[in-house]
Amino acid sequence: MEASLTARDRVGIQDFVLLDAYTSESAFLDNLRKRFHENLIYTYIGTLLVSVNPYREFDIYSKKQMDTYMGVNFFELPPHIYALADNVFRTMLSEFNNHFILISGESGAGKTEASKKILQFYAVSCPSTRLLNNVRDRLLLSNPVLEAFGNAKTLKNDNSSRFGKYMDIQFDHQGGAVGGHILSYLLEKSRVVHQNHGERNFHIFYQLVEGGEEELLRWLGLERNCLHYSYLVQGGCAKVSSINNKSDWRMVRKALSVIEFSENNIEHLFGIIASVLHLGNIKFGIDVRGYSTLINNQEMHWVSKLLGIPAQVLEHGLTHRKIEAKAEEVFTPFSVDHAVYARDALAKAIYGRTFNWLVSKLNESLANKDSSRKTVIGLLDIYGFEVFTLNSFEQFCINYCNEKLQQLFIQLTLKSEQEEYEMEGIEWEPVPYFNNKIICDLVEEKYRGIISLLDEECLRPGEATDLTFLEKMEEKIGGHPHFVTHKLADQKTRKTLERGDFRLLHYAGEVTYCVVGFLDKNNDLLYRNVKEVMRQSKNPIIQSCFPTTEPDSKKRPETVVTQFKGSLVGLTEILMSKEAWYVRCIKPNEAKQPGRFDDVLVRHQVKYLGLMEHLRVRRAGFAYRRKYEIFLQRYKALCPDTWPNWKGTAAEGVQRLVKHLGYKRDEYKMGRTKIFIRHPRTLFATEDAFQVCKHKLATRIQAKYKGYRVKGEYQKQREAATKIENCWRGLMARKERERRAWAVKVIKKFIKGFITRNQPACIDNSEYLAHVRQSYLTRLRENLPKHVLERDCWLTAPPVLQEVSQLLKNLYIRQMVRKYVRGLTPQKKAQLQLKVQTSSLFKGQDDMNVKVLQMIRHEQIKYSVPVVKYDRNGFRPRLRQLIFTHKAAYLVEETKIKQRIDYSSLKGVSVSNLSDNFLILHVTCDDTKQKGDLVLQCDYLFEALTKLSVIANKHSCIEVVQGSVKFDIQPGREGFVDFKSGQESTVYRAKNGHLMVESTRTKSR
Repeated sequence: MEASLTARDRVGIQDFVLLDAYTSESAFLDNLRKRFHENLIYTYIGTLLVSVNPYREFDIYSKKQMDTYMGVNFFELPPHIYALADNVFRTMLSEFNNHFILISGESGAGKTEASKKILQFYAVSCPSTRLLNNVRDRLLLSNPVLEAFGNAKTLKNDNSSRFGKYMDIQFDHQGGAVGGHILSYLLEKSRVVHQNHGERNFHIFYQLVEGGEEELLRWLGLERNCLHYSYLVQGGCAKVSSINNKSDWRMVRKALSVIEFSENNIEHLFGIIASVLHLGNIKFGIDVRGYSTLINNQEMHWVSKLLGIPAQVLEHGLTHRKIEAKAEEVFTPFSVDHAVYARDALAKAIYGRTFNWLVSKLNESLANKDSSRKTVIGLLDIYGFEVFTLNSFEQFCINYCNEKLQQLFIQLTLKSEQEEYEMEGIEWEPVPYFNNKIICDLVEEKYRGIISLLDEECLRPGEATDLTFLEKMEEKIGGHPHFVTHKLADQKTRKTLERGDFRLLHYAGEVTYCVVGFLDKNNDLLYRNVKEVMRQSKNPIIQSCFPTTEPDSKKRPETVVTQFKGSLVGLTEILMSKEAWYVRCIKPNEAKQPGRFDDVLVRHQVKYLGLMEHLRVRRAGFAYRRKYEIFLQRYKALCPDTWPNWKGTAAEGVQRLVKHLGYKRDEYKMGRTKIFIRHPRTLFATEDAFQVCKHKLATRIQAKYKGYRVKGEYQKQREAATKIENCWRGLMARKERERRAWAVKVIKKFIKGFITRNQPACIDNSEYLAHVRQSYLTRLRENLPKHVLERDCWLTAPPVLQEVSQLLKNLYIRQMVRKYVRGLTPQKKAQLQLKVQTSSLFKGQDDMNVKVLQMIRHEQIKYSVPVVKYDRNGFRPRLRQLIFTHKAAYLVEETKIKQRIDYSSLKGVSVSNLSDNFLILHVTCDDTKQKGDLVLQCDYLFEALTKLSVIANKHSCIEVVQGSVKFDIQPGREGFVDFKSGQESTVYRAKNGHLMVESTRTKSR
């Protein structure tokens, strides 16, 4: 809990006891609101848990969450219902005594859900065996059964408990759940026959009609439509979106099976539920004498069948009343109103007694067979204080119950606080609080209380009415400060009261009750002859509910409020014998909307739940108390004397710590086992100082720890390095000694071999000569000639290997020649033969003059070919050499360069489509002094053109023409070359001045 104080400005305080302005209701609400908006729905007041209904699902009830809260100190983790349940469980085991958890709040605040969460926690946290699991499953599944038969939709809650429930869970000495027992209080039977607008009957009716199997409905005589039944339509909301009747029906059927209800019992149970619906549809008319008579016999038939009572007997019981006069019995017919009253009274009695039977059957199923002593945790899920627009008899009983529980609550809280102070040796300071005994006495005082007056009015002969009851109260208790009526009120108050109202000033505020219906609801009479009719039933459950052994005394039975008062006395005795724990449930708004916090509504609930009263009691003396060990363990870092370890007792350590922190004498007290701190601000200052100190300590501890780890690692590494170094040095020394011994031996042999190298092979020089041979052969392998022409590049051999070397040389040269010859293709072989022939023909004749080579040596020669050049004037043929370099083309005559053509000035090349081998090189001529285009004839035309296009990068400059080609003799002067085919190849100048070229055939270009 202390750790959460750092975020108190944002999320509020986890425990209201630490609220500085603890007497301020606004501060209380502000803290509750902060936590609600941060989705923190639980807050403590000491060990009391305040729960605000969020109206949405949170992921805080998983198995992982349960494990987190198991066995943990109550204040160690954030507030949670699991923390309360675990603390109760562990306290019960350690102290071996009985406890109870009181869950209270108004309808819709989440009481039933809180009860379920506690049961689920115990189901998971308790030891598990096959027997214990069976008991656990029955405990868990008793809830859906009781909810189906005892819960209903009201204006404030779709699943409102319409009865009070107290469940004992019995544990063995190891903490295993071995049994349970359920007590129910004041079931709202009137709901069976009447519902206000916007409300529904008990869930089981709708579940049966909508979820029941077709065969079952046929057997029960029911239709799958709730609107056909009078008892289900009075509230006008048979369908509710938040309730799934079919799913709930399946859950109830499963629960009844697990709890081991027999199929026979289940059939009879649902037969009774169906009979109530049929009973509600029975209508009465007026006969000729003005008495009641039955209208619809079909509904009576189904009631008769399902209850196992003859129809005539049942009809007579609902339309007649038996009057005993001395020794005679007389049956008097009912009026229609009396018949309707008898019908509704029977429906209420059947349902109420069946509900009690159901609770007793659940108790039989949950009963512990072991007679050894058991410890108990009780769960009391009781209706909260109710204030409606119209408050009637039920609200009166419920609010009376809350007055009694509030009285018990304050007594137990004061008692536990006083006991803790006495146990710790702290002086108890009397706590001023509102004692609501005056209100309890007003309601329950013998002879003078409201209950006594109500019973007296119900039992007295004569015409007793609700208004006579009101008049009697005005007469007997009219002067009570907490009671007022229209007649007794002053002029201002009288405007807020009707004539049939009375107002009680409860501990939680004023409530106005309407007396209409008080006497009828309190009497809840079932005519004696109707009881006799029910005893004739063949339904085993009805036989159990209306036993023949039931005393048939003529004395009137106890009224409802007297029975309720007696059950409350019994409940109070049960609770007084146990240790008390509390869960207070609050609804944040009436619209059931998540995230909405209605200050007015919450303030009202805080008041009637007595939360401020409880807080004042807890804060009467000291706001904070902790065991010395826990307090010292958390805050010892704030004092140099107690940090890091205190050698003395925990109490002495805490004394030294608070002295160092500068606590004033009136700010704290030292108990026997705990320190008590009076003001929250003292704790807050301590916690804030701890948060600052914690960061510094964390840094120091982190630095120390890192240093320790690094130092340890360094020492380990140094030790390992020393060991490795020693081992390595030893190994290297041994290897070095062995290596040197071997070297000495080898060197001695080598020297001796060198000395005797020229002698015949013997032991002394055999290794040396082998070394010489190996060395030579190794060097020879690395320096072998790469091709045949390098045959003279043979490595010189030592004297001892001269003969071998020559032999190897011959073998290797022959091998290279053989390999080269075998690698020749036929085409390559033919080419080589031509080269040999050419070489022999032109031996001693140079292709290109040396002088020309020197002139163009700065350019790399790519290609050269002999051509015939035709003069531009006269077309005289001249032998020339055409040379391509990487920059230009040259036309050469022996030792002279006749023309240089840059590739950039070459416009194009023209050739004919005939086999004349002519090509015209078109050159750009910008100057009259420049030479024009070249007309050439080349025997290697294709080769020359290919080389030109590649070297000059002129792939698209060659043009194949037909007929005639125009060329530039010089700028401004043109010439023509005409091509044609003829009988023989000839070149001549035609009469028109053109160069005529005749060719014998056309060749493919």
